[in-house]
Amino acid sequence: MKVAFLVAPEGVEQVELTDPWQAVRDAGGTPRLVSTKPGRIQAFNHLDKADTFEVDQVVKDATVEEYDALVLPGGVANPDFLRLNDKAVAFARGFFDAGKPVAAICHAPWTLVEADVVRGRTLTSWPSLRTDITNAGGTWVDEQVKVCTGGPNALITSRKPDDLKAFREAFLEEFAKTTKGSAR
Repeated sequence: MKVAFLVAPEGVEQVELTDPWQAVRDAGGTPRLVSTKPGRIQAFNHLDKADTFEVDQVVKDATVEEYDALVLPGGVANPDFLRLNDKAVAFARGFFDAGKPVAAICHAPWTLVEADVVRGRTLTSWPSLRTDITNAGGTWVDEQVKVCTGGPNALITSRKPDDLKAFREAFLEEFAKTTKGSAR
């Protein structure tokens, strides 16, 4: 299982990157850090700078075909930067077009709103995204984790870092279905 973690060069919430990353590794998968620029990304602990992480691949050189799934970590600034990058938005949309699972936590669904893939889907997020998701045609729910299979792919979403345990369990289960060849 090869999983793309799409992040901006700055602003990702560190625990929303590192916790799911480790879960993929622990499950025997290969996580890869994909960003809009080469080099290192700057993670944050809320509004404070945290660690930096080496980028494995620049999104302009990445293809959906080389990955089994996508994880979109949150952080307020991270998805806001991503939604302004056409290649990042197209990369995220490509997982929906290909029927591959996508997991997004906290503010990350902003990228999905920009990609126009939440219409008709039910998802959760940080509460401040409720209006954006609703205006984009999605149904917002206040749940720890929401798995929506009412579309071309599985969409797994959670609200915040406190939901990480449920988020990991849900996305790993959905990702495993995909890598075992089950049709979605």
